[in-house]
Formats: sequence, structure tokens, C-alpha cells
Amino acid sequence: MPIEDRMTVDERRKYLAKMKRRYDLADRTGRGSLLDEMEQVTDMHRKSLIRLLNAPDLSRKPRRTKRSRKYGADVDDAIRVVAESLDYICPERLTPALAGTAVHLSKFGEIRLTPELIAQLGEISIATVGRIMRRIGRDTFRLPRKGPERANQVARDIPIGRIPWDEAEPGHFEVDLVHHCGTTTAGDYVHTLQMVDVATGWSELVAVMGRSQREVEIGFQHIRARLPFPVIRLHIDNGLEFLNNHFIRCWNEAATGLKFQRSRPYQKNDNRFVEQKNSSLVRAYVGDARFDTRIQCAKLNELWDAVWLYYNFFQPVIRLAQKQVLRKEDGTYTVKHKYDEARTPFERLWRTGVLTQENKEKLIALRDATNPRELRRRIYRIIDELSLLTTEPSSTRNEATVCHITTREEIKKGEMVPVTLSFE
Repeated sequence: MPIEDRMTVDERRKYLAKMKRRYDLADRTGRGSLLDEMEQVTDMHRKSLIRLLNAPDLSRKPRRTKRSRKYGADVDDAIRVVAESLDYICPERLTPALAGTAVHLSKFGEIRLTPELIAQLGEISIATVGRIMRRIGRDTFRLPRKGPERANQVARDIPIGRIPWDEAEPGHFEVDLVHHCGTTTAGDYVHTLQMVDVATGWSELVAVMGRSQREVEIGFQHIRARLPFPVIRLHIDNGLEFLNNHFIRCWNEAATGLKFQRSRPYQKNDNRFVEQKNSSLVRAYVGDARFDTRIQCAKLNELWDAVWLYYNFFQPVIRLAQKQVLRKEDGTYTVKHKYDEARTPFERLWRTGVLTQENKEKLIALRDATNPRELRRRIYRIIDELSLLTTEPSSTRNEATVCHITTREEIKKGEMVPVTLSFE
């Protein structure tokens, strides 16, 4: 019998309670026919049905003896190491990646594996992983970011819309700018420029000083130099840093046939994928602190280079696979969402077949040579170093020693932003 057609324990007890009245009044032949029918409906053994029907009460009794544990301390330790390495993601994302990540970590000596342990990590359920993680304990800090942007006259030439949630072709990006201004927007401060691919979840992050045309163009140069697949469409919000002729020129020179699209004013959900990553990738790591010096910008870029590698190659993400509208008799409806198996952005990108063989070999070599647990330690070391740079009041900083005026020659050469990998 298919799993979706089987009765639950409570459904079987309710069914047997109604059949018990007929069973008590029936003769021997009638009871045999009823037992045949109940066997077909409940998929239970005949002797179990007789035992339940002859019992004075069909209500479920509490368990007398505590159920023994199926998974021992070695499974708990393995889940603890893998969960820490992947930054304590939810059980739905963690469970499909348990066995593979454990094998990967064993190459770096982070965990000791046996064939039995690998088999247990491959068969453990999501609910059990959730119980183990609650027992281990985790405390993930998330800070939302709010505030719409405005549009200008350049928006007239850019159509309004949003990228479909079921877009399967890589290269359709949502773009946004995260402000690191603290409690005040006075003066120049650092921003994080982020691009998220809708089909794969691939994220590109870079910190820029201010929102000037020069800085934003340098940030996009950094992203284009590291991006291993072409850009087909850019979906932006109504910020002035995007709705200007320099932004359009910058991208039209870099990519032919590029499509532009923008959100409706004050509708942040039109840019929903990148907005979600602004919270789970940017704010979760650096919070709402103010960064307003070149030293902080450089340190933030060091952090985003590490996060780029950590998230795209080792963080499994869930993608919406199906939406089903369930309409009720009273005219209301609910939407049922189904999600696919959790995979890393690189795995999703690799499965699409858009990567060239050279880029694929570079990315695989980079992933195989990286210890995700050590990479996570490095990320939090950089965060600690970044926090030390924010303890000094802004008014006492010597801006002359850290400020640098970007020239047009540096924009053309892209010398202001360090690039780890180049796919140009």
C-alpha cells in the first residue's frame, strides 16, 4: 500500500471503534467476514485486530517502557560537527547533506567515520536530526533589514516585474544594496552589494565605500570577474544607485543582450530572493553596526570573500519546487508549498550544465581543497577583527590615513577590489 494511503494509528483506532459494534453483534461467520474487511482497510495482522476488538477499551495506552535509542553518541557527535561546519542550518537542509559533508570533513581530520556511522547518517530522518539538534542546542542570530528605496526618471525605460520563482535557467539575478550605516545615515559609509541567482541560489557579495558611480562600478567589476557563468537578466529595486545611466552603461558594455527589470515602488517582495539573503547572509554575520572607513571596507571584503566560498560551496539550500492552490467551499483558499531536496548552490549550478569545463574544474578543485569547518572559524575570526574596528568613535578616526580617491585608471584595471578567482 502506498505510504500516502495508509491510515495513521488514530485513524485505525477510530475505524475499529465503529467496526467493534458490528463485530460484537455478528456471529462466527460474520466476524470472519468483518475481519477480512478490516485487514484490507487497515493493513493490520488478523491476530492484532482480534486482540484489539476483544479489548474492553480501544484508547491508546501510554508506553510502559522507554523506547531505546536507535542512534548513539557517535551520531550526535557527527551531527554536531557537521551542523557547526554548516553554521547550524535547519534540519530540512542539513539532513540530505549529512553523509556527504561528513565524508568531506573526514579528509581534513575533523571527524572519524566508520561504515556503520556513514550508513546511519544516510538513513536518519529529518525529525530525528531536529530532535538531536535541539538537544545539542543552537542559537542563531538573525536581524531583518527594512526600508524601501525610491525610483528616478531612468525607471521609465526599465519595465516593472519580477523573476518567476520557478525560473530554471541560471543567470537571472536579483540585485540589492545593504546599508551599514548604524543608527544614522549621515556621511559616507560602507555598503554591501549583493547579487543572487534565482535558479541556483548562487550569491555574490562585495563591499563598497558609499554609493557613488565609481564605487558601485568597481563592485560590479569585482563580481563579474569572479562570476563563473553569464548574466542574462538583472532585477533591481528603485534605489538611485541602480536607476542611473552609468549603471546601465556599465552593464551594457560588459554583457550583450542583457535584460533589466525593476521592482514596484515600496514592494520589497518583488526582490524576495536577494532580500532573504540580505538577512541570512549579510545581517546575520555583521548585524547593524556602522562601517565608514576604508579599513573596515577592506576587512568586510575579506569577510565576504570567505562567505562567498562558504555559502556557495558548503551551504545546502532548499528551493521551492511546486505550489498547489487548495480552494475551500467557503471561497477561501490556501497555498501548499513543496520543496526539493537541499543542495548547495554549486551543486545546483553544476547540474544545469552551463559551466564550461575549465570553470567546472576550477570550482571543484577549490571546493575539494577547502575545509569548511576551518573556513567557518576563519569567518568568525574576521568578524571579531571587524568588531574591534568599530569600537573607536567615528569622530576620532583619522580618515586621511585610510581614505583613497579612486581614479578612472583604477576603475578600468579593477585594482581596488581583490579577486580570488578569475573566470573572464
